[in-house]
Amino acid sequence: MEKEKKNKRYERLYEQLSGLLTGRENAVARMATIAALLHHKMDYFFWTGFYLLDNGQLIVGPYQGPLACILLKKNEGVCWAAINKAEPIIVPDVHKFPGHIACDPRSRSEIVIPLKKAGGDIYGVLDIDSREADSFDETDLHWLRLISTLI
Repeated sequence: MEKEKKNKRYERLYEQLSGLLTGRENAVARMATIAALLHHKMDYFFWTGFYLLDNGQLIVGPYQGPLACILLKKNEGVCWAAINKAEPIIVPDVHKFPGHIACDPRSRSEIVIPLKKAGGDIYGVLDIDSREADSFDETDLHWLRLISTLI
């Protein structure tokens, strides 16, 4: 998707989500709404969802797409790398990422955004996979970071 078209679509999605989530306090409901809207409006998103930290384990949360890994092995894969670095990660080809966890072998590229509480503690990640290599760029990074603040 060309950059300008992508930017405009994200802008509309952000506005729509802001309206949908206003006054909704439940974080799980907010995540489910975000995952559903992103997944169905961004045609290159293959798996769209959240992994949440629970007693030191990274467990699947609300998502859209094919069956997910329920528990991600500690300190392996892109999601744990984003948590351990405390920064987003864009992976152009997941098959070249050391320790990649292949919940679905059809995934080719991935973007992971750490979710932070007001004090800065990470409580999970927004994780999005694509069937195509090199699907994600700085535009995705900018908007997905912004959208993740709506939780």
